[in-house]
This record gives sequence, C-alpha cells and structure tokens, in this order.
Amino acid sequence: NWVPGVNMVKEYLQMPDDIPRPQLSLAALVKVGIDESLLTGLGSLITRPRLPTPGMRQRARDEVEDALAEFEINGWIDNPESYHRRPPELTKFTITPDTTCGIRYEHMRFESGYEPLHGEPGRNRWLGYEPNTTAHAWVLRNARQPRPWMICIHGYRMGSPWLDLQALRAERLHFEHGINIISYVLPLHGPRKAGMRSGDGLLQAGYVNFIHAAAQAVWDLRRIFEWLKRDQQATAVGVYGLSLGGFTTALFAGLEPGLACAIAGVPPANIVRASQRLGGRGLLYFLEMLGMPWKDVERVTRVVSPLSFAPKLAKERLYIFAGLLDRHAIPQEPYDLWEHWGHPTIDWYQGNHISFPVESSVQSMIDDAIKTWLLDQPEPKKVKGIARIAASRRTRG
Repeated sequence: NWVPGVNMVKEYLQMPDDIPRPQLSLAALVKVGIDESLLTGLGSLITRPRLPTPGMRQRARDEVEDALAEFEINGWIDNPESYHRRPPELTKFTITPDTTCGIRYEHMRFESGYEPLHGEPGRNRWLGYEPNTTAHAWVLRNARQPRPWMICIHGYRMGSPWLDLQALRAERLHFEHGINIISYVLPLHGPRKAGMRSGDGLLQAGYVNFIHAAAQAVWDLRRIFEWLKRDQQATAVGVYGLSLGGFTTALFAGLEPGLACAIAGVPPANIVRASQRLGGRGLLYFLEMLGMPWKDVERVTRVVSPLSFAPKLAKERLYIFAGLLDRHAIPQEPYDLWEHWGHPTIDWYQGNHISFPVESSVQSMIDDAIKTWLLDQPEPKKVKGIARIAASRRTRG
C-alpha cells in the first residue's frame, strides 16, 4: 500500500475537478516518496506503536462520549463560537534576547492562564502538563516605532526557534517587508512539551487533548493580539501558519475580527481525517478496527474546526498555499478550506508538504499578500544598516 504515486492517483480520482493535477515526473515521484517516508515516520510518532489495552480503549471511548454529551448540553456543538472564552489582557511577561543560527530574536514567556472548564473531560490531565502552562514566542521587532506585526505559527512536531524561524522565513519577512514578527509556540510543543518529543499527547486517542490544545492556542493568540495592539501600538496584525499552524491560522481567522490578513500554509482542514491518515499504521488503526466512534470524534471536535466558523476577514485578505504532491495535508484538505472561505487566493504549487520554502510561487504569493496588506499602512522607516546586513547574510548563506 506504500508505493509513491499509487495512493495519490487513487485519491485524485475522487477529488473535485477544479483541483489542478500534478505534473508527473521523476522529480515529482521523489517528492511523493519523501512525503510518504515522513508519513510512515509520523504515523509511529503520533501515538506509541503498541496494542491498546481494553482499559485504554474504554477510556478513549468514554472521554469522547462524555465530551460530546457535555458539549451538546451547553450548546457548543451547534454554536462552536460560544465554546471559546475571551481571555484576560496580557500584562505580565518576560522578554530576553537570544540567538539561533545567526538570527537575533527575543524569547517571550508568559503564563497562559488557560484552563478547561470545570467538568470538561480531560481537564485534570490537561492541567497536569505543567510546562504547557507557560506560553512561549520568538520575537523579531524594531521596538522604536509602531509597525505592522505578523503572528507566525509553526507546524506539528516543531516549536524550537531555530526550526520555526527558518521554516517560516521570519527574518526575511521582518527585514524585507519591515514588519515585526512574533512566532507563537503551540501547546504541547517545544518548551511546552509534555513528553519526550515535541507534540507528544496532542493527537492521542479520543482527541480531547487536541480540543484543549486548539482552544488554548486561540486563547493565547487572542492575548498576544490584544497585547500587540495595546502595548506595542501595532498598526495592523496578520497571522501566518504552516501545517498544524495553518489549521490554527484558519481557526483564529474564524474567531478574531481584527486581523488584517490570514495566510494558511498546507493546512489540514479536517484534523481528524488527516490524523487518521497519519496514524493509519499505528495505534489509531487498531482503535478504528476495535470500533472507535470516529463520527462522534468529528462531531465533538467541531468546536475547534476551522470549517465550523465563517472567516471574520474579507475574502481579499485570505490566502492559502498547498502542495499538489502533499501526502500529509493532501489537496482535498486545503481545497475544503478554500471552498469554506469562499474561494480566496490559493497557490497550488508542484511540491510536497515540506518543499514550500523553496517554491517560488509560494514566496511570491506571501510577498503579494503582505504588500497588499501594507498598502493601507504608513511606510515604516528603514532601520539603518539592518537591511544591508540581512541581505549580506542571505547572500553568504
């Protein structure tokens, strides 16, 4: 069942006709093979490759059923926006300078303050993840004057400054477009991890942890957004995310009306469907064979699904990029978001899940999105010497 291109062809036969078809070549097959190899690895990383005990299976089923009953009683399934509470203002935080891979940045920390409501399934377990109670972000800023800001959000298994800032090409965005960057670390990732690896526990059986993680991400992002507008005098705030960060970007765009733009990169629009594909060779496969109630899982996760929320931004401020050879967020995933968003600008590039940093069409779309956004902003003053230094560093690299 693992042959580069075979599964892709089968999936394309079932996809809408307005998804472009990839240009098949040896290079394309190599890209598909790379994604499939990573897919096999991620399948074993999502959950530990061990057979579920009867107790584990029962706990997972019970948690889904309890959550679904609780959410329906409170009206959150029919009105998902009511599930998300407005957080308090962000007033206490620390910021310390640091460097990674030649990039100077600031490490921001603050107490998240998010807690699942009393009675929510999984609350005690979630509160027991002590490192996750502190939120982290990597900041690139010119603090001398008001500027536009971009909130960046990394992907699954990421969460370290060297990887996040380079994958998001944050330094380039900062220097070439003159915008400040704050790269947010998702719950259970990086310094917030609860296991041996970044992201451990996020997609465990039952998905209650994922609901809390997505809700906490929106909670933290709202606090950051308000802090940028109030304390940093941000002239505008956009959001840009990759993969799981693209999912979070789309969710945030459905809840925050004040965003200037939203760029969702390789987003899995339906996280349950996507993680079933990723975990098909591991524990999730066994749970499915043992009768995991996936319809209930999809219903209960409606409270954090981007497809449950109409975007708060105009279509002209929404952007998506997606790989036609992507084996992680297969084209159907970003297509569903594109449909839900009313057909905004989308770039279908001839690449896989991880090739976007070198895809010229992707970088052009991001540049155009930011330039369009900045047309409404006063032109920031150049920081003497910094643009020249950054260009020299890129040339040497």
